[in-house]
Parts: sequence; structure tokens; C-alpha cells
Amino acid sequence: MIEAFRIPGAGRLKQAKTARFSFDGQAYAGVEGDTLASALLANGVHLVGRSFKYHRPRGFLSAGAEEPNALVQIERDAARKTPNVRATVQELYDGLTAQSQNRWPSLSFDVGAVNDIASPLFSAGFYYKTFMWPKSAWKSLYEPKIRAAAGLGVAPDQPDPDHYSARFAHCDVLVLGGGAAGIAAALAAAETGVRVMLADEQADFGGSLRFESGARIEGQDGFAWAQAAVAKLRAMDNVRVLSRTTAFGYYAQNFVGLVERIGDHLQKPGRDLPRERLWQVRAKRVVLATGAIERHMVFADNDRPGVMLASAARTYLNHYGVAVGKNVGVYTANDSAYAAAIDLKKAGVNVAAIVDLRDNPTGPVINEARALGIEVNFGRAVIRAGGKLRVSSMTVQPKNGGGERTIPVDAILMSAGWTPSVHLFSQSRGKVAFNDETKRFVPGTYAQDCISVGACNGTDGLMATIDEAYAAGTKAAKDVGAKAAKSTKPKIDASESWSRGMLGAAPGAGPGTTVKAFVDFQNDVTAKDIRQAVHEGMHSIEHVKRFTTNGMATDQGKTSNMHGLAIAAETLGKPIPQVGLTTFRAPYTPVTFGSIVGHARGELFDPTRKTAIQPWAEAHGAVFEDVGQWKRAWYFPKPGEDMHAAVDRECVTVRTTAGLFDASTLGKIEVVGPDAAKFMELLYTNPWEKLEPGRCRYGIMLREDGFIYDDGVVGRLAPDRFHVTTTTGGAPRVMNHMEDYFQTEFPHLNVWLTSITEQWAVIAVQGPKSREIIAPLVEGIDMSDEALPHMSVREGKICGVPTRLFRMSFTGERGFEVNVPADYGQAVWEALWAEGQKHGAGAYGTEAMHVLRAEKGYIIVGQDTDGTVTPNDAGLDWAVGKKKADFVGIRGMARPDLVAKGRKQLVGLKTKDPKVVLEEGAQIVGDPKQAIPMKMIGHVTSSYWSQNCGRSIALALVAGGRDRMGETLYVPMPDKVIEVEVTGMVFFDEKGERLNG
Repeated sequence: MIEAFRIPGAGRLKQAKTARFSFDGQAYAGVEGDTLASALLANGVHLVGRSFKYHRPRGFLSAGAEEPNALVQIERDAARKTPNVRATVQELYDGLTAQSQNRWPSLSFDVGAVNDIASPLFSAGFYYKTFMWPKSAWKSLYEPKIRAAAGLGVAPDQPDPDHYSARFAHCDVLVLGGGAAGIAAALAAAETGVRVMLADEQADFGGSLRFESGARIEGQDGFAWAQAAVAKLRAMDNVRVLSRTTAFGYYAQNFVGLVERIGDHLQKPGRDLPRERLWQVRAKRVVLATGAIERHMVFADNDRPGVMLASAARTYLNHYGVAVGKNVGVYTANDSAYAAAIDLKKAGVNVAAIVDLRDNPTGPVINEARALGIEVNFGRAVIRAGGKLRVSSMTVQPKNGGGERTIPVDAILMSAGWTPSVHLFSQSRGKVAFNDETKRFVPGTYAQDCISVGACNGTDGLMATIDEAYAAGTKAAKDVGAKAAKSTKPKIDASESWSRGMLGAAPGAGPGTTVKAFVDFQNDVTAKDIRQAVHEGMHSIEHVKRFTTNGMATDQGKTSNMHGLAIAAETLGKPIPQVGLTTFRAPYTPVTFGSIVGHARGELFDPTRKTAIQPWAEAHGAVFEDVGQWKRAWYFPKPGEDMHAAVDRECVTVRTTAGLFDASTLGKIEVVGPDAAKFMELLYTNPWEKLEPGRCRYGIMLREDGFIYDDGVVGRLAPDRFHVTTTTGGAPRVMNHMEDYFQTEFPHLNVWLTSITEQWAVIAVQGPKSREIIAPLVEGIDMSDEALPHMSVREGKICGVPTRLFRMSFTGERGFEVNVPADYGQAVWEALWAEGQKHGAGAYGTEAMHVLRAEKGYIIVGQDTDGTVTPNDAGLDWAVGKKKADFVGIRGMARPDLVAKGRKQLVGLKTKDPKVVLEEGAQIVGDPKQAIPMKMIGHVTSSYWSQNCGRSIALALVAGGRDRMGETLYVPMPDKVIEVEVTGMVFFDEKGERLNG
């Protein structure tokens, strides 16, 4: 194995096994524990990608999740191709295959690099000013080419064979970040006995301790202490430790989304292992220990491969044992880069020079660098990096101007300072504050039960960080009820200290220059672009971001935001706080679709729900239709029958004898509690306080805007208990609607909401013989009209099992709905079926149900309403409590446009030719001879052939419909115009006499 840049004895991977891999078809070798980035660097490979717009050669900038350049495609097989994987995060395994992206035909010779030559044509915001002429070229030329060029990498074209899992978790204290601060906070909280979760995105805990050679804690190397402390946490029963786990989103009420990488680092993941696991965590307290991100220096050609962050070079050296070059230059505006130079020098790497923008800095690291013989240049700037596919030199000049000096190098390490990682804090809706002394944004006003500690809080120094984090962990545990526990705070023996650095463009890339000094590497945004955006009127940082795309790459501005902000502020002549900070949105780093979707794909993408009675329906030849997620019996054809014949027979059977219908899919919600009636009064238009237990009422639910949202029959089982039914498709949204108002508007009410849709099977028995069918099987319920009138409910037994028996009808016939525990649904159905056979009853499906309800003018929300229908429009004014002072939608209903004349109203339609059945959705006009486009005055909402009526029937929404009774309107169709008469909505048994048989 030949790894020219692996330093013997350096790093922590000394005893690791060899891992062979390939990059762009070239075979290489690394060691287990490497990332793809460290393995490539060990082999001297710096060129790993091309930038998005200019296709400039790019190398590694960082060693972590903030990496904007080294995005590669990882290929396991034809179906497992993952684009845009950060090489700095991807762990090496034997046999790994990686490909570079955004280049053709090869990485070293990319035809797209012509864009760099033509860069004046692609200045900031060029896409807002071009591709506007000729207009006809947009669809045929511009858009196809732009779409082909958009994006990075190639999306997989085969189904993903991997599986993904999901877990929900609750804890007392969630610590995000596994560096010194996070570990200290977790230790402090865990020792009190509370439930603690600790998560970090890296494979190994330790954070910056991975590269800080000067840190010593509890008598040992800082990184070794971190491993021992995490081992202690793992051994505690009240602690869950998650490595390779990224917190990507911080949502309301301390809800945090985490993605755990489980199989991506394994050579052959077990078939039983998920590739990733989504953790959805609700924590009582959250401790943010997310660290800080080093900033690059903004100077000409700072994007050459081999130009990287100083902390990255230290990580590759001190953790992986890899030197990023043999003759390294350093460009800095703070002390932390000196530590990188010192570590490299001690490892035998030549450090050509340190160029420090500051005038006369002092401190131990500066003295040590000089003592090691490193050339140190104060008050100077690197104004240009030489080279193309790899950096070859740095040109140095006094920062106030003067003679230039070119220093040969094969790597440039840079550091402009450190930016607190406030992404998750901002996602929690916290407000950041600008510290004018240190020139950085830090957490300010908290919106949730969280606390930031360590570098992400702007805390400098290891000792101060440990003190702050340990105190925060102890307080978080105490806040959730823990008692004080005897514990010992980690003792700091030695640490490193870093000064503050600079923001914005360095000398040589300031105003008036036209050099390519990159602020955002991936999107090729330069300091010049930021200034241009401001000059063109983009004075808000959010506008600057969109005009230039600064911070819109996959790294979401982790390295570029503060520089871009500072340059914009300088150009505007305003202080940084006045310009503001862009919004940090989830996810923190890219998240795979697989982890979000989890098991919800293929057959489980839209789960099929079946009722307890479905096996019986299948055995009796039912044809099914999809209603939401439910499979529902559509109709029951007999031999020789088509759908129309079967539905006609079913409808006639219900009205002459009786029919059985599986209504189990109807939504069912229990509203329980001392304030149940008050809650119902607020959620529905109807009055409920005076409804007696044992009675039912048809209820209408509105949105705030006054439009019908759902409907259903509600039974009052007891003074404090209501059994609410909803439409089949509306059950989830109604439950959410109720919970939303309960939690946000009416939290003072003492009430509980429980979905019971799947707990009860519902069998509707409808028709003149329905009581005779049910009565022999019922125990403890008086079935007489006097004892069980229409719209009432009783609890008892049927076939020996508990039942909630509703006397109600959706057909206009005497009817009952038998609710029984779902486990007994099929058995009770079979018993009712056997009894029904004695009376000539039959089973009917959803199509017959639709016809029967339309014959009586009963509406279906979502079919006869379209989200713009009020109770008055639907002819349901009678269901609105006239004396009610308040309910959801009461003010919306009173809006002038909702009570104005001419609104569309539900009416009935009869075709002049009774044999013609209208198409649902067909438009209605008043004059079929008017010029096109015609004025549409309504549309058909429901339309059927009614065997019971001997003709077609329809319901429709028609402008001013109730004032048009008897009027002839027209339905234009492609082949003819159909005449219709406007009628009432009831086509059968207009007086309603059949409800009582």
C-alpha cells in the first residue's frame, strides 16, 4: 500500500486494516476509519469536483458537514447510487466506489470550464436578465437547456432496494453535539438520573478535540477523555448515545428530527439493517452544543484545490495521520491557524510561511511557531493563489499595498475566524443577537426550552466551555424535576485559545477589484457578486441571497453567510446588525428522501385499510372501490349483472324490504369530559347543550371562513360523552381540526378527544323490514318507535356483544346503524345477514348508497360541496343555531359576499329526457346560444339513474338556484346540449313518511 501523504506514527488509525476503493475508476487504498476525503488526501488527490456555475476545479475545503466542494456519487450497485455525498463525511469501507460530479468528459478536462472564460456573461443575477428573447425560444431552447444543467449529480433511475426505519423517543434532556461541551452537559444531566439522549453527526465523539493537540482533560489527551466519557454514558441505563446522527430540524414544542446513518459506512450491511433511521424526539429540555465553523479567507483564486481551512488540515493530520501537502503555506487573521502550522511542522511537513493579516499579534502559539523556525509575516495578505488543478503558489503583499512576493506551496491553510453554529437555535425560532465586540451572531432570545453552550454560544476557551456546559446540563436536569446529585466536573489540564479573526473580503479582493475571490464555493459567488447585488438595489440580505445564490448551496451558507453579510454591509455603509442575517431553515444538512419516507412506499405508500366485514364481501362477489385509504364494497353483482343492473336491484331492495351496508369506514370520534357539550357548541353550528342523552343530531362543522368543512350525525351517550361521526375521507382532518382548536383556542376546556374509527364496526340496516331483522338479535333495548324514535341512540347488546345502536337513516327509510367492537364485526354481520334472508334483504354497496341518499337530497361533503359552500348555500340553515353567540365560522358566515344574492346554491335537476343521465362536473348555462366563452352559472355535483324514481336525477350548485325553481337551464356537452329543469333536492318520498316505515 503506497500512501505518499500518510505520516507514519501520526493520527489515530495506526492499527487499522487496509480498505481499497476507487475514485473515477482509479484504484486507491486507505485504512478503515478514514473518510473518503482523508483517504484521497493520503494518496495525494486534491482535485475532487467542479463548481456549479463556472466548472472551476475544486478540492477539499473542510473535514466535516460544512463541505461545499467535495460532493461525490457513491455507487454500491446499479440501484444504489447516491449523489451529492460529502466526501468529508462518507466513511471508507473496502470496495467503496465513488465518482466525481458536474464534469464532462473527465474531472481534469471539463468542457464546462468554458463557463469560467465566459464568466462576465454569467455575473450575479444574470438569469433574471437573460433568456427573455425571443419569447418562443423559452420552451424549445432555454428551459430544456437550463433544466439539463441544473442540479449536481445524477439521480438514481431504479427503485431504492434499501429500507429505512423510524423511531419516536421522549427524553428529559436532549444534548445535540458530541464535542467537549455536549459531553460535559450530558454527563452532568445523566448523573442526576434523568433520561438523556446525546447525538452527534460524526462517527467518533469529541468534536474539535479530534484535532486539538493542546487539549488535556482529566490527565489525558482531550480526544481520549471524550471516548472514555462517552463510554461511561453508554453504560448508563438512563442514557441513549447516538453517533453518526445529525439533528437536521428543530421544530415546535422541543420536537427535534434526527437522522442516524446505520449502513452507509459498512462494506456489506446486513439485510435486516435499515440504511438510515429517522428519530423523532420530544424533549423536555434541549442543550445545543453544536460548536462553531471555521471561516475561509476571501482572496483571489481562493478556490484552488489544496486551499483549505486550517482546522481541516489539523483534523486530517491529528486524527487520520494525513498531511495535506509537503510544502504548506498558511494565511490567517487569528491564532487557530498557527496551531495547524505548528502541528504540521512537528510532523515533518515544511511550512513555507505564515501570512498574518494582523499587524502585531502576540501569544504563545506565535512564539512557538517562530521557535520552530517557521517564517511569520505580519500585516500582510495573500492576494492571489497560483495554479489550476492544484494550488502551486501564494502571492503575498503588504496589506496596505507594496511589492509582491510569490511563495511556492502545494497547500494553503486559511482561517478568518470562527462562526458560532446557530442553525438549530434559529430553527427553534430563537432570535440571534450580534456581539459587536467579537463580531459574531450568538443566541439571544430563546423561544423554546433550550440552552446553547460552548462555541455555538460564543464561549471561548475549553475551561469556560466545560464550566458553562456542565452548569447547563445540571440546570436542565433540575428544571425537569431531578434532585441534585454528587458529581465532579471534568478538570481541564491544558487547552487552546483562539482570537477573533475577520469578516468580509481580505485586501486584494476589496471594492474596486474584479478578481474571483469566492464567498460561496459551490455556487461560485464572489465578493464582486455581493457588491453588484447591492449596487443593483438588493439592500436586504435576503434579496442579496436570492440575487446571488449566496448561501443557497447544499451547505446552506455554513461557510459563506457571514462573509457575504459583511461585504453587503460594507457596500451599504451600514453596521452588520442593520443588514440582518438570513433565515436558517431545516434541514441542517441534506436528508435523504428514504429517511423521511421510511416504510411509506410501495404498497405502504398509501396503506390499504380494510373493514372487519371485507372478507365476507369478498366471498360474496363484491366489487371494491378506493375511498381514501379504505377498500369499500362498491356493488354486489349477481351472475349476468353489470354494475348498473346490480345497483338498480340493490336500490329497489332497500326500499321494498331492507339492505345491509358496511358503514365501518365512517370517521368516529369520542368527545368526552365535563366540558364536552361546550366544546361541541364551539366546533359545530348546531346547539348541543340541550340535546338529551340518548338522542342524535345532524351536525355541520365549518372553517373559520364560514364554509362547510364536514358533517355527520352525533349521538349523545351521556351528559359528558358524545359519539361523533364524520365523512370517511374527512376523519383525519376533522380530528386534526378538533385538536388544533382544543390546543390553541380552547385549552381551558376539560375535554378529551379520541379517534375510535377502527374500534367500532358499523352495519347499516336500512329499509321497511330493518327493525324486524335487528330486533330478534338485540338485548336490553326497546325497539319500538316510541322508545327508540328516529335520531336516537341506545347502548345494549346484539348477538351477546356490546352495541351502540343508532336509529338513523341515510336512505330516507326506517334505518339503524349497529356499532359493535370491530373484532365482532363480521360475526354480527353474518347474524344480521342470516336474519335478513328471511325477509328478502340484500347487501348493497357504496354506489347504491349514493343513489339512495341523492333520491332524498342528502348531501355528501366534498362531492356536493367544494370548499366554497355555506350552510345556506346547501339549504342547511336549519342546522345553524340561531341563538348561538359563538362557534367556529360564525363570523365568516356573516361576510357580505357570503350572504349576497346570486350565490351558488344546491338544487335538484331533472333532465327533460328522463333517460339521459348527466355527467358529474358538467357545466350549466342559462343560454346555450351565447358566444363562447359561455358564462357558466353552475355545475352538476351528483348525478345518477334512479330505478326507484324511474328516471335520472341530479344535484347541482347553481347561481341563485332556489330562485330558479321550474326554470329550464342547459348543460352543453361535446355532442349535444341537454335541457334540465331546476327542482327541489328531494326526488323520492318528499314528505319523509318512510322514516317510520
